[in-house]
Amino acid sequence: MTQTSLAITKFSDLANPTRFLALSSRILPWLAGLSALCLLAGLYLAFSTEGDYQQGNTVRIMYVHVPAAWLSMMCYTVMALSAIGTLVWRHPLADVSHKSAAPIGAAFTLIALITGSLWGKPMWGTWWVWDARLTSVFILFLMYLGLIAFNKAMDDPSKAARVSAVLILVGFVNIPIIKFSVEWWNTLHQPASVMRMDGPAIDPEFLWPLLTMAIGFTLLFFTLHLAAMRNEIMRRRIAAQRRLAARAAGRGA
Repeated sequence: MTQTSLAITKFSDLANPTRFLALSSRILPWLAGLSALCLLAGLYLAFSTEGDYQQGNTVRIMYVHVPAAWLSMMCYTVMALSAIGTLVWRHPLADVSHKSAAPIGAAFTLIALITGSLWGKPMWGTWWVWDARLTSVFILFLMYLGLIAFNKAMDDPSKAARVSAVLILVGFVNIPIIKFSVEWWNTLHQPASVMRMDGPAIDPEFLWPLLTMAIGFTLLFFTLHLAAMRNEIMRRRIAAQRRLAARAAGRGA
């Protein structure tokens, strides 16, 4: 067996929920530990640097706001990839993935909106403006809430997974709108200062704490996502056992 086919076989083995639970139980402690270390290091760097000469200590909000905004979009991208896995490959864990990711994405998006308002008040003189970037992120938050409500309202898990996957893929059009809204329209929100073709425009004193916090937030997302997937798998197993017990009790009566 070639290395490629072996890798594909190991990946397909994760379609088995039991194998996924066993693997994730070994990975989760390491992920949680790494995310905690990165977040602690990021917070230390964030508070050990001096404030910006224009923004003062308000600039420290950036170390939470920017990673949360990145994760709000990355989480939805993970959900879109999982939706493709549901519709194309019928992967048994794909719908578990996008259903588990939705509340986490909603939380990161809410953090981005709140910290953005806290940052915007001293910088812009207002808590909120309906410009393209802020409006599209607020729409993303509503999309997350809508998907969470839809999944809770549907009684048929398989039908809910397919319909939810379609809705996720349709809503993915909002992600490039969020990303490029500052370039496409005239907004108060500043353009990208880290992910640029000509290199970061931010001073290294602020860049390193920001990148450290971004790595910590990313590891935290995967930690929460794996834990949520494990909970969803176990919830479904308990629900299936209850249905079987109810049927057995009905036949016995």
